[in-house]
Amino acid sequence: MPVALGLGLPQTKQYALGRDVAAVARAAEAVGYESLWVFERILVPEPAAQGLYGIPGMPWPEHYRGVADPLVTLTLAAGATERIGLGTSVLVAPLHVPFQLARSLASLDVASGGRVLAGLGTGWSHDEYAAASVAPFERRGAVLDELLDVCAAVWGPDPVSYKGELTTIRPSVVGPKPVRPIPVFLPANGPRATRRLVDRADGWMPVARGADALAEQWRHVRDTAAERGRERPLDVCLRANARYSAQPVAGGDRALFHGSTDQIVEDLAAHAATGVPRILLDLQGPLRDASELVDVATDVYETARAAGI
Repeated sequence: MPVALGLGLPQTKQYALGRDVAAVARAAEAVGYESLWVFERILVPEPAAQGLYGIPGMPWPEHYRGVADPLVTLTLAAGATERIGLGTSVLVAPLHVPFQLARSLASLDVASGGRVLAGLGTGWSHDEYAAASVAPFERRGAVLDELLDVCAAVWGPDPVSYKGELTTIRPSVVGPKPVRPIPVFLPANGPRATRRLVDRADGWMPVARGADALAEQWRHVRDTAAERGRERPLDVCLRANARYSAQPVAGGDRALFHGSTDQIVEDLAAHAATGVPRILLDLQGPLRDASELVDVATDVYETARAAGI
């Protein structure tokens, strides 16, 4: 069965938000992409005291400047499409008030006819936490746990009632309710996160670091699920941060998903062979505009399908 391919929506500063999101969303649905995805980045510190992903000395990429709000972007895409899934990869849970985020996701699911996929994480940027978090960085896991609890309550039957560290909901009617249970995707970046994933989530959302590493991670997640008695299967959506170039990238140290269409598809094939059912390609970063993004995304999709992916 072919892997379900998703596409990252244009959120970075070279795109015209009001025009390009709808254009790319419509084109992706017409080509055959299964889902559209957004990421969250709220600021770029200057100077950056912390490297990208918390790695000392690793620079923040230029395209992180001026990233559009993920839920606004998904709402624009929802209004321009009819069938394609609408996912977050990921929302940084502690940057949101849990009750408000649960209601926003439910409303978007209703508006789109039941197409939302909620990827949630804890983030890594201390500067983003200092600017916008609802709790200190050290409490990030607890905030994600509370958000999951609040979503389950708000999306469930009325009356809704909940008491947590950040959220108190006295018995209340809270609507609208999602069209169907919204699938929740979580990362598994350590033992605690892996346990949370297998106990509470519908799917796993890893980042591409090589097919062998993915296969090993996937085995570990499945082993943990078996140990903890999980019976229902876990969905998986692999995030692949791609960087397209018109000419092939030479040399043996080519970064994953960097290069020509054929090289990106080669990496797609290797990762699809691990058995993951979904792969999200985020191609937007280095491209000039929405027209180029549509052209590249179409070429990659059609080449991948022609290769049996």
